[in-house]
Amino acid sequence: MINLTSSAATAVNRFIESSSKPIAGLRIKVDGGGCSGFQYGMKLEESVGKDDQVIKVSGLTMLVDELSFPLLEGITIDYVETMESSGFKFENPNAKNSCGCGKSFSS
Repeated sequence: MINLTSSAATAVNRFIESSSKPIAGLRIKVDGGGCSGFQYGMKLEESVGKDDQVIKVSGLTMLVDELSFPLLEGITIDYVETMESSGFKFENPNAKNSCGCGKSFSS
C-alpha cells in the first residue's frame, strides 16, 4: 500500500487540476541513481501502462510499474512547504539508508 498525507493529496490534486491534458493518474516509480542507489520519480500520466499496478489512494489514482512496486510497499508521501522550499518527502520502510535530500535510498 502507498500512503499519501492530506497535504500530498492536496498538492497532487492541484497539479492535476492545472494540467492542460486529461490525467489518468500519478505515476510513482523507483529508478537506479541518486546519492544512495535508487531515486524516486513522480509524473502525471495521460494513460495507464499495461503492466501498471493501479492503486486508489485518497481519491487519487496511483500508477506503479511492477519493478517499483515492491520497493514502494508501505511508503508514505508527504508534501512539505517551508519558507526555503517546497516538495514531496518520502518515508519508505523498505529503505535501509537514505540520503540527506530525501529523494534517494538504498534497500
